[in-house]
Amino acid sequence: MEQILPHLDSVFSIDCVLFGFDGKELKILLIERNEEPFKDWWALPGNIVGADESLDQSASRILYELTGLRGIYMEQYYAFGDPGRHPQGRVITLAYYALIRLGGDKELRPISTYAKRANWLPITDLPKLAFDHQKIYDKGLEKIKRRIKHQPIAFELLPEKFTLTQLQHVYELILGKKLDKRNFRKKIVSFGVLKELDEKQKGVSYRAATLYRFDKRRYAKLFGKEISF
Repeated sequence: MEQILPHLDSVFSIDCVLFGFDGKELKILLIERNEEPFKDWWALPGNIVGADESLDQSASRILYELTGLRGIYMEQYYAFGDPGRHPQGRVITLAYYALIRLGGDKELRPISTYAKRANWLPITDLPKLAFDHQKIYDKGLEKIKRRIKHQPIAFELLPEKFTLTQLQHVYELILGKKLDKRNFRKKIVSFGVLKELDEKQKGVSYRAATLYRFDKRRYAKLFGKEISF
């Protein structure tokens, strides 16, 4: 006689940690919740995984429904499962993160009424977050701090053509510390992954700086070389 196994129920959620750079500040994407628990609180875009969805499919759907953003590549980086993290019961959440260059083509417009609105807020002035989202955010920031030391993630936040000053600014914002200008430039150029262009900044009131481009092919040949600050 075939043994009938008990049905196992599990509740998983996805929380999306998106960092964006607007040329001046490093920001995090948050939503203002429109439902209990934590109604009217700021929170990371997140919700329950659908029964027939993969985790990646769920992450894309949730981000779209709560912010209107589509086509954003996100990576899973950690799981949070403390018993008391959700007031309605045991919910294990998988955190995804992404880095985005902010511009006019990424309008935020929640599709679901679950979120009142979505907004990019500076990481230097975060409000109190719902659930354990501060912990999830902190872990995400820790993740990109580690990655920027050995992978070229800074270039995901910059335009195709950029100055060394802009590049250094991104490193300083993520690492949370000032870097010596001379040492930074000497070290970053020595890696051989920047292509100096025969172009200067335009539309600036100060002395225009030389523009550079990240050489992806060159980096591929040197893959694994640590960029340490």
